[in-house]
Amino acid sequence: MATWLKEWNPEDSNFWESKGKKIAWRTLIITTISLTLSFIVWYLMSGIVTKLTGVGFKFTEKELFWLASLPGLAAGTLRIVHTFLIPIYGTRHTITISTLIKLIPVVGIAFAVMDPSTPFWVFAILAFTMGFGGGDFSSFMPSTNMFFPARLKGTALGIQAGIGNFGVSIVQFLTPALLGVAIVGAPQILKTTNSVTQEVISKPIYLQSTALIYVPLLIVMTIVCWFGLKSIPLKSSFKEQMGIFKQKHTWFCTITYFMTFGTFSGLAAAFPLMIKSLYGDFPGAPDPLKYAFYGPLIGSASRVAFGFVADKVGGAILTTITGVGFIICIGVMIFMGSVSPTSMEQFPSFLAMMLAIFFFSGIGNAGTFRQFPIIFKSNAVHAAGVIGWTAAIAAYGPFIFSLILGSELHASELAGRKSANGFFWGVLIFSMIATWVNWYYYQRKRAERPS
Repeated sequence: MATWLKEWNPEDSNFWESKGKKIAWRTLIITTISLTLSFIVWYLMSGIVTKLTGVGFKFTEKELFWLASLPGLAAGTLRIVHTFLIPIYGTRHTITISTLIKLIPVVGIAFAVMDPSTPFWVFAILAFTMGFGGGDFSSFMPSTNMFFPARLKGTALGIQAGIGNFGVSIVQFLTPALLGVAIVGAPQILKTTNSVTQEVISKPIYLQSTALIYVPLLIVMTIVCWFGLKSIPLKSSFKEQMGIFKQKHTWFCTITYFMTFGTFSGLAAAFPLMIKSLYGDFPGAPDPLKYAFYGPLIGSASRVAFGFVADKVGGAILTTITGVGFIICIGVMIFMGSVSPTSMEQFPSFLAMMLAIFFFSGIGNAGTFRQFPIIFKSNAVHAAGVIGWTAAIAAYGPFIFSLILGSELHASELAGRKSANGFFWGVLIFSMIATWVNWYYYQRKRAERPS
């Protein structure tokens, strides 16, 4: 039951074929399953929050956006901590404990939704603890980076992050499906208004089931992680790892990864409420949860697929393609008025461009994670640290996006017409800056660190 492996040298072909490959792929399978559960917990609130007012909770739209944003605030902060844990405590201990503590928000929110008198501050604390599921990403990815040789890092990181990201789609897809499943406790009565006839419709739902379904899975994976994982003997102190902050490329990589994953995570969290806020008052308004899971699903799939592509063509070109794709899609939405709509006729163009943005975000996520080990190839510990750090900052995406969107939608509603134009102009300008940084330092012919 020793935690630490005695040796690890994946770049040695003999070692890799005889010992390393089996251990690395086993570790990838176990940690990827656990990471998928992490994303499920992280985005659990995004599926629940759209139903709270319908079952009797007296929360304002601004408060609902706060609940959607708090897991992102927690995740970003916790990822900063997780950035430094693997070289100190190892994969086995870090991943096992990270899996276990996600039971706190899952069990907590199940009890909270069963009582309509549960105050907002309780939901806020539980939303914050859901950030446990987003925070540990910065342990998973540096760990995987250490287990694989350079020629397979893009593939391995793309598989893990891409499949892990499927957790967002899983939770947003399963949430409406589980509302009718009784596991524990009495149902809540969901009241909705038919947008055409204005008839009030009541039906029983089990919001607690959308959380409780994951309890046995978390328990099983905690056991599997403890008995199935080992730790690489590449140890480093906190002080040694702090060296990444003295390098300018740490900050450039932070900018490019926030463009890719920050956009993915931020829009994934805000997508359901954005649909409800922008289009929910029109006749024939769409059900947010009917469409919301498609975005993360597409983004996750493209991340997996383009992980293999990144190993073949390099990551920088994919990151540039992502930036250009963002700029075009956002420009179309602003020009078409689909983020300041006047009718349901604009919803198809809004949905199409949003799904395209998710697709490009997956390409960029695959590209950037291929780039970082190459940009910092002279120091494996720094490479792992940069992966963790950039992921930490990008995890603030749900908090930043939801908070800004909620504020703008509230202000524009007071002005007479809901609009998210200002928010998307900000994303457009940032994407231009990040795309130039990536092209100049990592892609152009005489780039400083081609990747």
